[in-house]
Amino acid sequence: MRAIVQTETTTRDDVRGEVHRLRAQLERVQGRRMDAPVLPVLEPFADVLPGGGLRAGSAYSLTRSASLVSALLAGPSQDGTWCAVVGMPDFGIEAAESAGVDLSHLVLVPDPGPRWLAVAATLAEVIPVVAVRPTTRTADAEVSRLGARLRDRGAVLLVQGPWPQAEASLDLAEPAWSGVGRGHGYLAAREVTIDVRSRRWPMPRRARMTLPAADGGVGAVRSVPSEVPALPRLEAVG
Repeated sequence: MRAIVQTETTTRDDVRGEVHRLRAQLERVQGRRMDAPVLPVLEPFADVLPGGGLRAGSAYSLTRSASLVSALLAGPSQDGTWCAVVGMPDFGIEAAESAGVDLSHLVLVPDPGPRWLAVAATLAEVIPVVAVRPTTRTADAEVSRLGARLRDRGAVLLVQGPWPQAEASLDLAEPAWSGVGRGHGYLAAREVTIDVRSRRWPMPRRARMTLPAADGGVGAVRSVPSEVPALPRLEAVG
């Protein structure tokens, strides 16, 4: 009996050691920790983002949507995290506030000029979440340097447009406005499908939500069936 117990214990230790080895190898390849903390997001996004939030030290590629940027900034700013928006002169303060963004924790740089990347990198040194709209193509070496800085500072970069080595990409699909009657009335809310693609799972995750809702915020409508199994949530950064 003692030999059997010892064998079972050894097997568990071997499996645990192999898991740690594979995890360390994957972290070296991806350049980030698998158990890195995440910044909190509004509930509809927590169900579809890797780890349930914005992973510290990572970049995210977003479709060009001011409402999507505001919705992603709402959770961290409400939690007391400073956020910055760079190169988006059309970013509406009132709409952002309606979406839930705490304006007392928001920095705006509407027109950084051709040095937008340097401005975003400098802000990432002191501000945990930086959203930026690139105006020029970024060289691979610059992307790598900025990625290293994000990991070093534990900052999050939200990029409107494609971005190499992104933790995930978020897109909007199937928009449907409500509020208009028979040829008249006001647009009150918009339902969209959020499509999230990540290297951490083989198929996209999707959720139907109101963005914006009638009050300007974000509301969950329903989840969209996916063949991807649920991933464990990580603890959010306070």
